[in-house]
Amino acid sequence: MNLVYAVVAFLVALLLVLAGITRANAWLIERRHPPVGSFADVNGVTLHYVHVPADQPGLPPVVFIHGASANLNDQMAPLRPLLEGKAELLFLDRPGHGWSGRSPGHESQAEQAAIIAGLMERLGVGPAIIVGHSFGGSIAAAFALDHPDKTKGLLFLAAATHPWPGGRTSWYYHLTMMPLIGWLFSETAASPAGSARIGPATTCVFAPNALPGDYLTRAQIPLVLRPAAFRANAADVEGLYRFALANAQRYKEIAAPTVVISGDADTVVYEEIHSLGLVRDIPGAELVWVKNLGHKPDWIAPDLVVAAIEKVGGQPSDLQALGRVVEARIAGDRFGAGVCVDDPPPSEGLSAA
Repeated sequence: MNLVYAVVAFLVALLLVLAGITRANAWLIERRHPPVGSFADVNGVTLHYVHVPADQPGLPPVVFIHGASANLNDQMAPLRPLLEGKAELLFLDRPGHGWSGRSPGHESQAEQAAIIAGLMERLGVGPAIIVGHSFGGSIAAAFALDHPDKTKGLLFLAAATHPWPGGRTSWYYHLTMMPLIGWLFSETAASPAGSARIGPATTCVFAPNALPGDYLTRAQIPLVLRPAAFRANAADVEGLYRFALANAQRYKEIAAPTVVISGDADTVVYEEIHSLGLVRDIPGAELVWVKNLGHKPDWIAPDLVVAAIEKVGGQPSDLQALGRVVEARIAGDRFGAGVCVDDPPPSEGLSAA
């Protein structure tokens, strides 16, 4: 019996130590990555955003929706310098991410899209080009379906939008959503483990392209390792399959001009399902398929992304020719080889998302 008590005492002590490490880590992360924008209360959620006006814009406003595990800096760092002055820009932390709050009832794609629409109204941002990366692509699709009057055009970057065989996600997302156990995991082990793995994991997000040396700092990615943000991220990813099942058949209703940029070497999402599905389902959508490009066209091919925004905004641009220029630039990239695997879509079973 004494052995049982000793084991229980050890486990409790271990959890307390891990909880302390997690809290200290969260404090350090927030000190190192403070808010960079403004705050507004929209539909009961406090949103953190950066609004960049333009005096004489040649393009419609552009609204950026980041993906899983990210925040507004992930798109703002590479794209704001190339677009500032050309268009009114709006970058935002989705609910529960970065420095934005999150409350029950604001988790689904439709609810997040409604909050973004509300922020646009608050700031006076007119119909906009909506740019969605990865998981943000599902929010962009929901936005176009539910708020067509605010959608001037769409740009999907390595998007996640369609059902995939098996509908499964990584084990830690599923674990985090389990009652009690998930809360304990996010409050104790997730942050220390995530801190140890964030470098290799991010390498595979970029693979086969090179991870920029300053990416984690400029994009403020460690913010996702705070417990509440980790849980919000898990809830988003775990709900993606349900959204895709319910809404993919509605994409044919989207009438806005649309461009889809995708690499054929994405190790995060199944581009053969999501990107090709978008082009199949959205009338008139243009696909820019880039060989040897991974999951981060916003960082690896920002020139192509800007050209796509310009084309969606009505300016002439040969995206296919520019895509070939990007291919030539990254043709020799082999980063993460042997570690980061670009699996083909399974006929059944687990997802690589």
